[in-house]
Amino acid sequence: MSTEHAVEVRDLTRTFGDFVAVDRISLEVEKGEVFGFLGPNGAGKSTTIRMLCGLLLPTSGSGRVAGFDVMTESESIKRNIGYMSQKFSLYDDLRVEENIDFFAGVYNVPRAKRRARKDWVLEMAGLADKRGDLTGSLAGGWKQRLALGCAVLHEPPILFLDEPTSGVDPLSRRQFWDLIAQMSRDGTTVFVTTHYMEEAEYCDELALIYRGRMIARGKPADLKTRIPEDILEIRVERPFEALERLERSDVVQEVALFGDALHAVVGSAAEDAERVREFLAGEGMAVEAVTPVTPSMEDVFVSLIELDDREHAEKAKP
Repeated sequence: MSTEHAVEVRDLTRTFGDFVAVDRISLEVEKGEVFGFLGPNGAGKSTTIRMLCGLLLPTSGSGRVAGFDVMTESESIKRNIGYMSQKFSLYDDLRVEENIDFFAGVYNVPRAKRRARKDWVLEMAGLADKRGDLTGSLAGGWKQRLALGCAVLHEPPILFLDEPTSGVDPLSRRQFWDLIAQMSRDGTTVFVTTHYMEEAEYCDELALIYRGRMIARGKPADLKTRIPEDILEIRVERPFEALERLERSDVVQEVALFGDALHAVVGSAAEDAERVREFLAGEGMAVEAVTPVTPSMEDVFVSLIELDDREHAEKAKP
């Protein structure tokens, strides 16, 4: 494994009977970066992260995490990483500081450092005044921050986060990502899975996984250049009705709701903007604006998945 890589795997595969959950994934994660693993539910993200954390043995392939072999050194991997699952992993019936004490023991934090590490977690999570509260009484965002603190009590060089903000409100998600960014600046490598498109923007590097395969990889800004089509933002009265009409037409290739507007994939923004405007006007809808926009990560994700679906369908033809 290269010295600059915290994670490096080649053709990592995991099957369950005839089902291929992860299909020959290869990637490298540099030390200190935030690496995002993006994909829909069921794409293979959690299975991959469990293999990288030493919790599940790969069926085939090779790789190293924190310098240790994923096939033969799973216990060493576990000792040198932090892991936070998508389900809240702490004990609701323990008080906040009791959970911290418990995990300090689990991670074999030296006794001389435990007080300082506990104080750090409480400060980082903003829970100093709630240290005596039952963990089960905390709101979701506070629980996630406590779980994050407990996952890094032993100061691991690599942190794995599996859907860490699932079910958390937008403000708490933003605050959680501020903590992740600070950890990265301090030198921790963060490997995070998510299906929230806006979270992808916070990552240094992204991999898109679909049907167990990695279909794209790169920096968020670079991935946005991978879409060959243009994106139009359409502001129109009755957007839900406009969406249905456009979906049934041949005016756009794809269209989806995006906030209070629509985003449509077209071959050429310059040529198709007026066609869209005329079509909607002909359907009796007042159009406020039709303007070209830079693709969002959601646009990128949808476009690349649909491209993969088309290629998959072509290969399946007799």
